[in-house]
Amino acid sequence: MDDIQISTTDGVQVIRIARPAKKNALTGTMYAAMTEALLRGDADPAVAAHAILGSDGVFTAGNDIADFLATARGEGGLSRSTVRFIRTLPLVAKPIIAGVDGPAVGVGTTLLLHCDLVYATPGASFATPFLDLGLVPEAGSSLLMPQRMGYARAFEMLVLGEAFTAERAREAGLVNAVVGPDLLEPTVMKAGRRLAAKPPEALVQARRLMRGEPAAILQRTDDEVQAFRERLSSPEAREAFQAFLEKRKPDFSAARARAAKMAGG
Repeated sequence: MDDIQISTTDGVQVIRIARPAKKNALTGTMYAAMTEALLRGDADPAVAAHAILGSDGVFTAGNDIADFLATARGEGGLSRSTVRFIRTLPLVAKPIIAGVDGPAVGVGTTLLLHCDLVYATPGASFATPFLDLGLVPEAGSSLLMPQRMGYARAFEMLVLGEAFTAERAREAGLVNAVVGPDLLEPTVMKAGRRLAAKPPEALVQARRLMRGEPAAILQRTDDEVQAFRERLSSPEAREAFQAFLEKRKPDFSAARARAAKMAGG
């Protein structure tokens, strides 16, 4: 499909998100295309590594807000394609490299926790505004981000909703290096070619040993999916999405009263 462009060069399968008119926001069809590409690449002896790139100065704005809005109105749910993608990420056998230019929002940031190498430009930014929409973290991020960045910084990003610059993400251990925009893709491909030159079986085994068994990540992902689905139809989420549509600040006063009652037993 045009919104997800797949190519293979020098043993590196490039998965390029190319929906610039919508800031590379991801639809169910796009999630499905990326999942299939990862599975095909893992099964293809000619592919040694996967590379995920954005386009036109944007990595991805995250999930297409129209999907969330449909759910908030009772017209849909968290798509099977979305769930399949985030459940596939922990199961990928070959290394994943990401090149981030511009915004990486929501799943655009959480998918990076499943990557082995992440390069970013100075203009890259990382944000996970799930709670601002009345939602919860996803893609195993509630487990993986504290492990990667430490609890304090993970809480700052996932709960407080603080956006990280490229340099802050590098300091936190989410990004390997910050490079100029003209060097981003060459840097990603150079790393991919270096990986492709390694003994392939040893490469896969070394990665598996370093990352460990995926069972705990998959369980946390499933727990997040269940909570995410429940939150999508919650009064908080409906108010957050309605406020988004009306370009106003959301009113969570009723939710605060319910939360206080719950906290008080």
